[in-house]
This record gives sequence, C-alpha cells and structure tokens, in this order.
Amino acid sequence: MKIMEAIRSRRSVRTFDGTALRQEDAQKILAFAEKVENPYDIPITWKLLDAKKYGLNSPVIVGTDLYIAGKMRRVPHAEEAFGYAFEKVILFAETIGVGTTWIAGTMNRAAFERAMDLSEDEVMPCVSPLGYPAKKMSLRESVMRKGIGADDRLDFGKLFFDGAFDKPLDQHKIGKLAEAFEAVRLGPSAVNKQPWRIVVCGDTMHFYEKRSKGYVSENEWDIQKIDMGIALSHFELAVKELGSSLSFEIRDPGLADPGVAIYIASYTVKE
Repeated sequence: MKIMEAIRSRRSVRTFDGTALRQEDAQKILAFAEKVENPYDIPITWKLLDAKKYGLNSPVIVGTDLYIAGKMRRVPHAEEAFGYAFEKVILFAETIGVGTTWIAGTMNRAAFERAMDLSEDEVMPCVSPLGYPAKKMSLRESVMRKGIGADDRLDFGKLFFDGAFDKPLDQHKIGKLAEAFEAVRLGPSAVNKQPWRIVVCGDTMHFYEKRSKGYVSENEWDIQKIDMGIALSHFELAVKELGSSLSFEIRDPGLADPGVAIYIASYTVKE
C-alpha cells in the first residue's frame, strides 16, 4: 500500500474484533517505531503494553488489550516530534491491516504512565490501541465520530495560502504538489480541529498552527502541536512519494496573520 492510499483509507478504529494481534504484526510495528526518526532529533522510547498485565483501560476502546505508547523528554518541540513520529507508526500499521486511534485523554493516564516507567522529566503524549478492526462500529464509536465530524475536513482554500494569509492557494496552480497538500488536509487531529495552515512562498512551505482555545495546559504543553507534527509527517511522506526531495528548517518568515497563527517550521521542496 502506498502512503497516499494509507492516508486516504485509514480511519480511527475504536471497535476491534476481539482477536489477539498476531505476534509478528506486533513486532513489525514495534520494530518500525524504533527506527523512525524525527526532524527535531528528539529520541522517543516505544513500548507495547498489555492492558491486562498493567491494568490499563480506555472507555472508548472495545475488543483489544494491546496498546503502543511512546515516551520522551519534555523539551522544546517534543510535541511536534512525537506527532511526526507516531503518525508514521500509525500509517505503517494501516499498511499491514492493523487498526489504530490516537488517544491523549480518554484513558487512565496514570496507569499508562506507570506502565511506561515515566520519570519526572519525561512525557507520554499519546497512545494507540492495536488490533484488527471489527466489521461494525460500536454505537458509542458511531456517536463519537458523528459528534466531532470525524469524516469532515476544511476546504483547501481555508487551510493553504499563496504568499500571505489573505490569499487562498489555488490547488490547480501547484501541479503534482497538490497531492501533498491534500495529504495534510486529510490528517487526523484532536477533536478534528485541523489546526494546520500552510503559506507557500516560492518553493518553501511555511507551516503554522491555528491554535484553538483550551488545548494548551498550565505547563504550556500544546496538544495541537502534536497535530502539527502529523501535518509535517504527511507532507514529507507525500512529497517523497511524488519523487521530490525536501529540506526542513525552523526559520520564521515573519508573515503577518490577522487570526494569530503560530509559526512551526518550513519545508523547501526540490524537484
């Protein structure tokens, strides 16, 4: 399965068929996770967690007892780095037929953190169940997806801009790169808020976070920066699949935004 196929076909799975994940699939996912790098060079430690062994649960998950979680030091850009890396793991799972969903709040977090042996300077941003999707969603899952509009996405022109935030990007003028922007548009995000915005300046794409109220904790942890990591990951994967290369940097171009978007990072695409 190609990356764009995986991005388009994947959905958040909360209802699993009750079949234990095959050991070979579990090990493939863990091995893949351990090899994933991120553009911030922040190490992430991954672990498969047996819910019965560690006393773990999530009220929104039915039909599997296996989770994957990652921990890292609480340092600048930890959120973006985790989102970038974990999304690659999530997409890999999709390519081998394993269902997943991002979980940050709907779990007994203290138990998960104990299972990950979390130290004071570490954070475990999110976890995901691993299992084989049930043929039919539970009623709870159906209601959840409807409630957050899980299958809805903002229009292209509301997310991507040409040179400045007051000029929507015309997808017909960017050729094959439109596919990479579509990969970003289709990304998952916390409560489907879709905080990513991109301003195109020549061959450089500047990524911004359109922050929503209530997503930054008292200690300044920003859950939507994890979503931004997902956007960066989708864009990079799609560009590479299109046969182009790209370089990553953090260099704020100082573009004015009347809606107060926060600069995250930039990609320059090379044919």
